[in-house]
Amino acid sequence: MLTLEGMVEEIIFRNELNSYTVATLDTSDGKATIVGYVPFINTGETVKVEGNWVYHPNYGEQLEIVNIWTVTPSTINGIEKYLSSGLIPYIGPKTAKRIVKRFGLDTLDVIQYNPEKLKEIEGIGDKKLEKIVKAFEEQGELRDIMVFLQQYGITPNYGTRIYKKYGKDTIKIISQNPYKLSEDIFGIGFKTADKIAQNMGIDKKSPYRVEGGIRYILIKYAGAGHSYVPKNELIKGTSELLEIEEELIEESLRNLAIKGTVHILNIEEEAIVYYTPFHVAENNVSKKIVELSRVELKDLDIDVEKAINIIEKEDGIKFAKKQVEAIKESLENGLVVITGGPGTGKTTTINAIIKIFEKEGLKINLAAPTGRAAKRMTETTGREAKTIHRLLEYSFMEEEIPFGVNEDSPLDTDLLIIDEASMIDILLMNNLLKAIMPGTRLILVGDVDQLPSVGAGNVLKDIIESGVVKVVKLDEIFRQAEESMIVVNAHRINRGEYPYLNEKDKDFYFIQEPNPKHIVDTIVELCKYRLPDYYGIDPLKDIQILSPMKKGEVGINVLNQRLQEALNPKSFGKKEKQIGDVIFRVGDKIMQIKNNYSTEWEIIEDGKLKEKGEGVFNGDLGFILDIDEDNRIMKVLFDEEKEVEYSFNQLDELKLSYAITVHKSQGSEFPVVVMPIHWGPPMLMTRNLLYTAITRAKKLVVLVGEEKYLKFMIKNNRIAKRYSSLDYKIRNVFTMF
Repeated sequence: MLTLEGMVEEIIFRNELNSYTVATLDTSDGKATIVGYVPFINTGETVKVEGNWVYHPNYGEQLEIVNIWTVTPSTINGIEKYLSSGLIPYIGPKTAKRIVKRFGLDTLDVIQYNPEKLKEIEGIGDKKLEKIVKAFEEQGELRDIMVFLQQYGITPNYGTRIYKKYGKDTIKIISQNPYKLSEDIFGIGFKTADKIAQNMGIDKKSPYRVEGGIRYILIKYAGAGHSYVPKNELIKGTSELLEIEEELIEESLRNLAIKGTVHILNIEEEAIVYYTPFHVAENNVSKKIVELSRVELKDLDIDVEKAINIIEKEDGIKFAKKQVEAIKESLENGLVVITGGPGTGKTTTINAIIKIFEKEGLKINLAAPTGRAAKRMTETTGREAKTIHRLLEYSFMEEEIPFGVNEDSPLDTDLLIIDEASMIDILLMNNLLKAIMPGTRLILVGDVDQLPSVGAGNVLKDIIESGVVKVVKLDEIFRQAEESMIVVNAHRINRGEYPYLNEKDKDFYFIQEPNPKHIVDTIVELCKYRLPDYYGIDPLKDIQILSPMKKGEVGINVLNQRLQEALNPKSFGKKEKQIGDVIFRVGDKIMQIKNNYSTEWEIIEDGKLKEKGEGVFNGDLGFILDIDEDNRIMKVLFDEEKEVEYSFNQLDELKLSYAITVHKSQGSEFPVVVMPIHWGPPMLMTRNLLYTAITRAKKLVVLVGEEKYLKFMIKNNRIAKRYSSLDYKIRNVFTMF
């Protein structure tokens, strides 16, 4: 790492949103360009910089800032440049020259300690003096805070975020409780906050540390899909994390319960601990589920048999017995769950229900958990479907009530149909149900045999298993669907039976490859040559590689590197940006891997702005349109319509997505799915993961690997237990009604 010291001669560029700065530094050895996320440097200031040389294709060598400190200007020229930089209002070049001429090297001391003397300068009166002093104090405050943060290893990038959150109280808040950073600052987790605390000399047994450790374990479990943690498991895990006695954790747990941060319950003779938002969500959802299922509805006065006969004649179809049951129940109940595997007629049933309600002039809303699922619902119903977040008018800027549609301003609709309901976690379901008025009918549609939600809870399964809600399981595979080996094999696998493979002119194939390197080679060959040549498909838009795991010889990390080389290789003039070990290149297929509710998007049509909004979500797929090194921005197109600009410091939210995990594919459909079948951890090599993967394909499935591992996955019906009490709470509320 290199150290430079010099005067900031010019601010070439500054992004006011993220403080990314490009500046010229005048050092004793000549001029140098420095770049980094720095909010506090200005022209004329003397700074000391630690960093590494990087090469910019247009501007040559630049020093990328790792740490930076301000040094008080020590020359007349430096002080004059600093004052005239525009940093302090009412001091331009002429006034700066007059001030420095009058006070010389004592100028900055005069402004800080004896500012009244500035009134000796022509043009500076009481009002101007007040604003000059205030601006000077604010700059000093920001500098002091950044220096304070840097001594504890906090980079300028994170320092900017922290200062925006805490302002002038930054030093006070962090000195008292550095673990607050892990609660409030996106990107700073408990382990980072713990390192900062250790650097500050915070006691290993500090209550702040213990409480932070408890929160970390609860959030870690929530990230794995759990709504609560058994108390004994929580105490043991926190003790191992913090390397302290369990008695201290018991005490902090009680304090967190008193403060309302956690909630401790005894259910079926087991003590369990909730992070309070999950406890509140489960309670609200259980009450609302019972309320919807028990509510007295206005009689629609519809001749159901007649309505069904009309639709059958108009569409040239014949409904199965279970489909007729689902249609009737949707008219008679406030809440109905319609579940079933591929080819069982879920879409046909939903379209029939929509038509019946529309003929009565009733209002209908359609929604799904993800953008891709909502888009697919729009295509299959011929009516607009929204994401649940968009339906509820989510706003990142509103911290108190982020959903504009809520219990105080509910949905104005007679019927709400939610597709891919197995993907809804407990927090989102809570906000959805809050927005539903008594009297509104709710239909949840999904395949309960697929993987559960990425977020906490097992909501659809718990609702079904509560026994309180009317559930219709469609179980008849239609003749047209029976012609598809994808559908037939999905049901066979779901029953634990071996699939039919490699039948001529069918849509389900298995290629034997025992060696993991050969598996990857075959997948690359399939995507680049064999499938596009034979089926006339686009290798980027039509083929999706799904793998059970991220790491390993056939994991998505290896596959993405190889597929990028094959399908979007480096070439002259094609822009690219390296972040860590990953190269992003114009044309690359990428995925958003975190929910970012504040990121803005635009839909441009014929060169004009058609629509704009905010929010890009975990699992959204897109393509890189442009990489702008000068402004440090990457432009991405999602869902073939939404344009999003990412600053380079946001690129950790994106991953290459030529290959994605099966978990990330939930709610999506692809024309072609290719999947490696090789050894992996048993918790990933499961029947429902394989079932979820192949049901993502519309036209073709190709499995590549070893038959013994395919057989293992089909036999392995082990489903990871999720800690959730929703079914118990629904039954409990139901008995009280």
